[in-house]
Amino acid sequence: MELRHLAGFVAVAEELHFGRAAERLRMAQSPLSQQIRALERELGVRLFERSTRSVRLTDAGRALLGPAKGLLADASVVRRTVRAAELGAVGRVAIGFAGASSYSCLPVLSRAVTTQLPGIELVLQGQTYAGEALGQIAGDTLDMGFVSLPVRRGITARVVRVEPLLVALPDSHPLAGRTEIALTELAREPFVTFPASRGSAVREATVQACHEAGFAPRIVQEAPDAYTLLALVGAGVGVGIVVESADTIRLDHVCFRRLAGADVPVLPIALAWRTGNRSAALQAVLCVAEQVLPTPPTYIE
Repeated sequence: MELRHLAGFVAVAEELHFGRAAERLRMAQSPLSQQIRALERELGVRLFERSTRSVRLTDAGRALLGPAKGLLADASVVRRTVRAAELGAVGRVAIGFAGASSYSCLPVLSRAVTTQLPGIELVLQGQTYAGEALGQIAGDTLDMGFVSLPVRRGITARVVRVEPLLVALPDSHPLAGRTEIALTELAREPFVTFPASRGSAVREATVQACHEAGFAPRIVQEAPDAYTLLALVGAGVGVGIVVESADTIRLDHVCFRRLAGADVPVLPIALAWRTGNRSAALQAVLCVAEQVLPTPPTYIE
């Protein structure tokens, strides 16, 4: 059974018109008809009921359609795998991720790599903070990772997302009824944030934004991750500054409000890798990442 005969059958079955199917396959109608007849002879059944006005699938044709599509899809995967192997795009690529920002980017990249690079296994390694990935990339225990800027010497990074910062506060807070909150209005508030010792870019951005607003944040408790931070906010321990993607984490008694003003603090999220890493598999994944995670046009270095 030839794949081209199956491809012709699927085209006719979907179009129910030999002329349109031939045009879709970029071939003449007569050779397509010959392919269908050859497939019918091989299977010993009629696949279509033909008349001068219509083309309809027989019961046998309907039964064949699903398996035929599956075989063609499998053949496509085989072709891509062989081509990838020829180009060296096989192997394992370990990617580090942390925080709500990478959760939005990672599924997009992972699905694209699975589809376009079937010869590559993308190994996902979660970290608590984006800063932890930089040391692992430099030490070759990670091939690439989602990080915050700036990066250290010897690491290349490309921004893939720009995250505005939001205020997370208890829904019972006096400011919860507002749509926007000026950072200066939080000067007397207790803050919940991430530990200073773990390389949290959100912690650093929080402190810097508060200093630029004319005050030092009064940090009353630290949280190891975004979920815990928001749980503490919901419990009334304090307010928090989080990236926009954290809004996807839904907890009772927590609300998110935009920061007011023309210069809302933002946190660039980048995909980083060791500059000297010449792995063909890594380079292939980076090419896919450039397609599906382009640098935001609003980002200016």
